[in-house]
Amino acid sequence: MSKNLEKTYNPKEIEAKLYEKWCEEKYFHAEVDRSKKPFTTVMPPPNITGKLHMGHALDNTLQDILIRYKRMQGYNALWIPGTDHAAISTEVKVTNQLKAEGIDKKELGREGFLKRTWQWKEEYAGTIEGQLKKLGVSCDWDRERFTMDEGCSNAVKEVFLRLHEKGFIYKGSRIINWCPVCKTSLSDAEVEHEEQAGHFWHIKYPIVGTERFLEIATTRPETLLGDTAIAVHPDDDRYKDIVGKNVILPLVGREIPIVADAYVDKEFGTGAVKITPAHDPNDFEVGKRHNLPEINILNDDATIVEGYGRYSGMDRYEARKAIVEDLEKEGYLVSIEEHVHNVGTHDRCKTTVEPMIKPQWFVKMDELAKPAINAIKTGELKFVPERFGKIYLNWLENIRDWCISRQIWWGHRIPAYYCDECGEVVVAREMPEKCPHCGCTHLTQDEDTLDTWFSSALWPFSTLGWPEETEDFKYFYPTDVLVTGYDIIFFWVIRMVFSGYAHTGKAPFHTVLIHGLVRDSQGRKMSKSLGNGIDPLEVIDEYGADALRLTLITGNAPGNDMRFYNERVESSRNFANKVWNASRFIMMNMEDKVISKPDEADFEVTDKWILSKVNTLAKDVTENMDKFELGIAVQKVYDFIWDEFCDWYIELVKYRIYHSDENYKSANAALWTLKTVLGNALKMLHPFMPFVTEEIYSALVPEEKSLMMSDWPQFSEDWCYADAENITDHMKEVIRGVRNARAEMNVPPSRKAKVYVVCEDEKLCEGFEELATCACPLMSASELAVQADKAGIADDAVSIVVPDASVYVPLEELIDFEQEIERLTKEEEKLTKEINRAKGMLSNEKFVSKAPQAKVDEEKAKLEKYTQMMEQVKERLEALKAGR
Repeated sequence: MSKNLEKTYNPKEIEAKLYEKWCEEKYFHAEVDRSKKPFTTVMPPPNITGKLHMGHALDNTLQDILIRYKRMQGYNALWIPGTDHAAISTEVKVTNQLKAEGIDKKELGREGFLKRTWQWKEEYAGTIEGQLKKLGVSCDWDRERFTMDEGCSNAVKEVFLRLHEKGFIYKGSRIINWCPVCKTSLSDAEVEHEEQAGHFWHIKYPIVGTERFLEIATTRPETLLGDTAIAVHPDDDRYKDIVGKNVILPLVGREIPIVADAYVDKEFGTGAVKITPAHDPNDFEVGKRHNLPEINILNDDATIVEGYGRYSGMDRYEARKAIVEDLEKEGYLVSIEEHVHNVGTHDRCKTTVEPMIKPQWFVKMDELAKPAINAIKTGELKFVPERFGKIYLNWLENIRDWCISRQIWWGHRIPAYYCDECGEVVVAREMPEKCPHCGCTHLTQDEDTLDTWFSSALWPFSTLGWPEETEDFKYFYPTDVLVTGYDIIFFWVIRMVFSGYAHTGKAPFHTVLIHGLVRDSQGRKMSKSLGNGIDPLEVIDEYGADALRLTLITGNAPGNDMRFYNERVESSRNFANKVWNASRFIMMNMEDKVISKPDEADFEVTDKWILSKVNTLAKDVTENMDKFELGIAVQKVYDFIWDEFCDWYIELVKYRIYHSDENYKSANAALWTLKTVLGNALKMLHPFMPFVTEEIYSALVPEEKSLMMSDWPQFSEDWCYADAENITDHMKEVIRGVRNARAEMNVPPSRKAKVYVVCEDEKLCEGFEELATCACPLMSASELAVQADKAGIADDAVSIVVPDASVYVPLEELIDFEQEIERLTKEEEKLTKEINRAKGMLSNEKFVSKAPQAKVDEEKAKLEKYTQMMEQVKERLEALKAGR
């Protein structure tokens, strides 16, 4: 027995209550169940550096839609939540917090600083969890993880040891990206390249023993202090005679060689380039090929090192200015030209990074990348949309060794130990009691920590108990779908894929669903600097979580950015109210009634029509969901509920409900259909709007424990009623036409008029007659007469042209003849354009030969329909003009 709903829908009252119930009942929790097929996804762990933003809201809404859908399909659905320690970002936040308190982190020491950072984690991880719950995410909170919890930390240590044992991890001096502000190394993926206005400084280097000079151009003149060669192309005839000679390094006076290397583009500039192996990755490779010295000119804070006179201690940009002045003063500066070039910046603090040679820990990527490359080529891994697979592949095919060490305290400390006596390096799970080389008992652990992405790369399997062969790991891994933004394909997705293959032998997931960014109403990226960020919690507080979720998914296409408008949130809230009010109307009319499933013979045309429509909807929405077309799926559900169900079916059956005493079977069929279709519609809407649908469904079907645990609607051949759809859709056109005609002539609804439908199709005629009683109130008709010809219809009747029929309303004195002629003349003009357009397409040989046959047939059908309607319009115009 259903129960009534409150008069108005109040999200604040129901959302927290429902979420608490879901958690108490453990509806989100999944255990190993071999009788069910698992569906697993892992939450991209938000950083513990603050509140969630609108991008997180979108990302988690998409995941929740998928997991709720799969749960209702009968899968053993597991969604693992968690947070990321976000090494550099969190360290910066805590350091700044300490500064505001007048505390230097160095004074606290490593242990003290880590203690404060763990306090930060507890506060912000809890905040994030609370925000996600407000959004309605149905993840398994019993399995919540953190990238630095004990299990994940064990997995990180195990991976480091295994990769080191296999020779994939090594320590060496190579060019790395260095952030002078955060004073740590960065991986290539953490460097954003942005266009900046700069200059090309043209400098001449004197060739030793000659009167000649070599001219080079550079965007970083300060690096000439570390030049160790000038390179030219081996096939460049201009310079063949000087290869092997030396030049004098301006301002420094050091002699450096001229070398020939194919790296040089002889067509670019002068065809001669300065080589600074310690401060440019390409120069580093050239230096290795020619055994050039590597001279570091920068301190960790990007000031010039000792040994360079007045430049020593200067900031890099201050030194640049001084060096350019001195080059000009001493006659070495040839010219300066403006130049826009790509500059690498740290994605976290936005500081321009410096390529520098430093001893760091690296992961060899050549072999590890191969299975990840093969996965996309064989289709074992796919991206939605597919175009992102090309970006993924391009990155992997050009990947360099991954610098994994970071010069910060917060993070997984590298499990490498150095003998204080002989310098032996030991990689081990715990600190060795003594050095295996010399027996010394004094060892010191490496000060560095691991790149954040080293741990999050293991997320799909470390969260399931790996490296232990747990039942969870064996059952739930590999996971199925990863949902993430296109901005972290390189950071995270690639690392997870090659890590999955390296440590489990399997891809961590089969599909990556990529979404875009949420931008403001002007299309700008949301940022603190612009002040255009929108707090999802504020939106939820004002409009409810369902309204926010519907707004984020409506019109959303995989991989595309979306714009966020408050007006759209209001529209989403209005839809929630529409669903609520329609459901309330249905349940009020079901009150105190025993409703039973009707016999097939008791169903009327409109019942069959709406059952057929919701049946097709189940099929279409399921197909869209399986293709990850979530925005299309929700639009279909939205249109069905608002238009077909609320605006048409409910209105069409009101007469039967209100006159239930006269025909109980008819009313019972209508009420059963209302309840059944509403239930199915709520099920299909539930993944998108879980709160309002749950509240309504629990009142509609109180015997079921939860909508989220109910079965997803299935397409059934038994509910395919093509004739009923055809009849009802035609009747809708009749009603719509009469309404429009009355509105155009400002006829008040209180004035009833007889409506004639002239139709030669016998089935349609029978259907119109069956629908007459329920249709008349919707078009203010006193009566509906269905006939095969115009017999008995007054010449002055207003005509309405609909497909396969003509409709006449004898309004007699109420009609303005001139106005009706004008209206039909406009209709004639409109139809003329449509007929000409269709004829034009069908006479176009290219269209007919190349377009799909279905499209050609569609145009032919339109032409036939418009031609038929035109005949009716002309006939009516002639009659009106004759009777004027």
